Amino acid sequence: MADTPVRPEPRPTAETAPYWDAAREERLVVQRCEQCGRHQFYPRAFCTACLSENLEWVDSEGAGSIYTFTVCRVPANPSMADKVPYAVAVIELDEGVRLLTNIVDCPIDRIRVGARVEVRFERISAETILPQFTLTEVDDR
Repeated sequence: MADTPVRPEPRPTAETAPYWDAAREERLVVQRCEQCGRHQFYPRAFCTACLSENLEWVDSEGAGSIYTFTVCRVPANPSMADKVPYAVAVIELDEGVRLLTNIVDCPIDRIRVGARVEVRFERISAETILPQFTLTEVDDR
């Protein structure tokens, strides 16, 4: 019997570790600049608006809309073979930042640009929980 492929896991850096730590607590967080108040994602050591290094991590409501998406019918990694077809999407959070994630727990054919989504958390190992998103309402198109 062949070994099941192991799903790749994120490798936290100094900038991303607080994000992954919060995900393990099933919280979605984004950075906010203490100088200008702007939210940002992906995590960085400085504010992309004013270049301040005074950043804090704040809880996100975990709600937003689909900015764009694609449906993968060929797995990007052998560990994803049992998940095809699956949706990869850019979500625009209500806080104004965008993040790359998967859309889960809903019919693939109901996913639409602009559809409202909310965060879900998927444990992929003892150490890693991934923020994923699902539709808040499924239309009957």
